[in-house]
Amino acid sequence: MSAVALLAAARARLAGAPQEALGELRTPGRVLGIARAPRIVPAGQAWHIGALLLTDDAVLATGEIVRARAEARRGYAAESQRQRAELAAAARRGGFDEGQVVHIGWQVADPAAVDRGAASGPLALVDGVPSVRWSAAGGYVPLDRYLDERIALLLAPPPGA
Repeated sequence: MSAVALLAAARARLAGAPQEALGELRTPGRVLGIARAPRIVPAGQAWHIGALLLTDDAVLATGEIVRARAEARRGYAAESQRQRAELAAAARRGGFDEGQVVHIGWQVADPAAVDRGAASGPLALVDGVPSVRWSAAGGYVPLDRYLDERIALLLAPPPGA
């Protein structure tokens, strides 16, 4: 089965399943020479399927995931913690609800190109089989098995998840 067909079938199976928010980081222009704080603005909804985000008409490679929260002054042991807190505050400023999960930095993948033999994002044709790389350091796994496993987890999460 082709990557396009596998993803279309996945969308049909996911109908009615919860989706998560997509966002885009925007840095507003200055007003009277004063910089305004960046915001993460809504850019749609998608089903989060591990390394992939499926929308009604596209497939995206997952980027960063933040949970919107109000800005607060805190001391951080690491610069990366401060940056993540800034992104969470930018999501809240952009209109996302407190605690809402937001995906940013995602990239559009082209499953039709994969069917033609090219790689696109985490998708590739490996020995003639549509496959997905589930992590930057991980290898490729067949897309059909990957989708089956991830959709099952999304539709019936394990207790306590």
